[in-house]
Amino acid sequence: MSYKFNPKNKKKLDNIDRRRSLPPKETLEKLYLKEGDYIADIGCGIGYFTFPASDIVKSTGKVYAIDISQDMLQDVEEKINNKDIDNIQVIKGEISELKDNSVNYIFISNVLHEIDNKDKFFNDLKRVLQSNGRISIIEWKKIKMDIGPSLEHRVSQEWLKDKLFYIGFKDLEIININDNLYSVTGKL
Repeated sequence: MSYKFNPKNKKKLDNIDRRRSLPPKETLEKLYLKEGDYIADIGCGIGYFTFPASDIVKSTGKVYAIDISQDMLQDVEEKINNKDIDNIQVIKGEISELKDNSVNYIFISNVLHEIDNKDKFFNDLKRVLQSNGRISIIEWKKIKMDIGPSLEHRVSQEWLKDKLFYIGFKDLEIININDNLYSVTGKL
């Protein structure tokens, strides 16, 4: 069974230390998100990346903020209403809720290690991503450290890159995010 983040700890998801080590807007730009993209933010949590993504894609793009936790999504919905943002759509559920070819960018941060059925998950990713669309997955480095999930729940960057290649992604690139996190990004 995989590790699952407890929504009761959601305050940990946005703090000054995290913003220093994982600045959301700069991270998304480093991972090639651009104006006009239609992005699925899978496992969006409290919207740590959702709102910076909304700023980047602007009114010509759209952000699908997807999470299985209504508690997390409630925070996102409150921020949307308070800021009167119209390019974010909140979806309670999983990636399977999206229609075929509905996005040109898939973003997943620190969620893959929580997925039980990775084969089904990857098939759904391919189904919703448009041809030549980009995927960027941020995960914990598979090294022992005091934060994040336990070592046995983490996925190595080599495994992730190989998996994406095997299912048809190309132009794969491993990007170092910080001392604890990496990203694999590529195109379908």
